[in-house]
Amino acid sequence: MLIDSCAWIEFFYGTEKGKKVKDILASAACFTSAICLAELSDWIEREKINRAKVMNEISFFSTVIDLDRETLELAGILKAEKRKTVKDFGLVDAIILATGKKYNLRVITTDRHFSGENSLLL
Repeated sequence: MLIDSCAWIEFFYGTEKGKKVKDILASAACFTSAICLAELSDWIEREKINRAKVMNEISFFSTVIDLDRETLELAGILKAEKRKTVKDFGLVDAIILATGKKYNLRVITTDRHFSGENSLLL
């Protein structure tokens, strides 16, 4: 399972969706795309949350997948394809989707941009 940034945020807020993420983290091998760390770092700054706690828990519950050339090239292709039907599909979402495709991982998310893909919308 590939945990998207928005799913992590639900987890840290302890919402109902976050409880589903917690169950997934406890029952399956989970991964996080390195690009999510940038999104989560932005969220941490805006919300004034304990950075070390969040980053430590992400590392404890998941393996962070670094970005590589193959994934980034695939992300560009996927973004161009998705933009044909989803006008606001962004590059970060494309990188997360490409990571999921490359490693054959289901994306755990609350983001509607991933509907129709190998994802679990919370």
